[in-house]
Amino acid sequence: MAIDSSLAEMHWKHDLLGSIEVGIVVLDRNYNVKVWNQFMENHSSIVPGMIQDKSLFEFFPEIDERWFTRKAQPAFTLKSPVFIIWEQRPYLFRFDCNRPITSQSEYMFQNITIFPLASLTGQVEQICLVIYDVTDEAMGRLRIESLNKQLEKMSRTDGLTGLYNRQYWEEQLVMEYARDKRTEVPSALVMLDLDHFKHINDTYGHPAGDSVIKSFANVIRKATRGTDLVGRYGGEEFAIILPDTPVENVEFVAQRIRRFAEKKPVIHGDIEISYTVSVGIAGFNESYKSYTEWLAAADNALYQAKESGRNKVVIAE
Repeated sequence: MAIDSSLAEMHWKHDLLGSIEVGIVVLDRNYNVKVWNQFMENHSSIVPGMIQDKSLFEFFPEIDERWFTRKAQPAFTLKSPVFIIWEQRPYLFRFDCNRPITSQSEYMFQNITIFPLASLTGQVEQICLVIYDVTDEAMGRLRIESLNKQLEKMSRTDGLTGLYNRQYWEEQLVMEYARDKRTEVPSALVMLDLDHFKHINDTYGHPAGDSVIKSFANVIRKATRGTDLVGRYGGEEFAIILPDTPVENVEFVAQRIRRFAEKKPVIHGDIEISYTVSVGIAGFNESYKSYTEWLAAADNALYQAKESGRNKVVIAE
């Protein structure tokens, strides 16, 4: 008995669609589902009989209908394939990751290709979505990007305080100087130094000294804005760039930091350590020929604060 050729063809097509490790979805112009393969059934728990001839958006309301129809339109009108990559949109179908032990992803990352399917008349009446599981590739890329960000952060951060380190802070000062030269904005530079810090180390030990440095770093962090650039310049010396800030406003901030440091001792173990800080301020001046002159002006003001008795704020002339 001969096997009907159309039945045989249907069988091998069904077998093919069920065995390939990609999702296959065929949609008509109204975005009703015509083909829903085994991959899609396995990951959605929706059998073909449930979704066939039904709107895709009825079963997957999380898909932005307006966005998707606009994205797929070139496949219908221009007969050209359309690509959606996970970097643009992590997934089209919100499927769970099928490797919960080896992958930390909560969902399957997907690349999507949309193919036009021309009829015998040459008109595109249907499109085919091919869904690729790229979770391993995506997670690998994201891990590398995360590691690079961590390394970048470490390269510009002081390990003890979490503030910017001297190298990165000075790079920001160079850029701020160039910006101020160009725009003539009233920015300011602040240098701060803990008074008699060597005495603290000699009396209580270096771990206690580190506690004082970390505590003072938090004082500065709380007193400054997110746009200010705060760095540990070296040892017990700190520096702040305050963009778009007049000197008189900076003096208020500096005095607040000085008073808070004076009134809030550091508790290290069962020891209470009091400390003070001296501050030098230099507003940006067009006469500075380089950023180092600006820095020197703030440093000289800090030196004057030290020489005139410490625990003071001095503004450069």
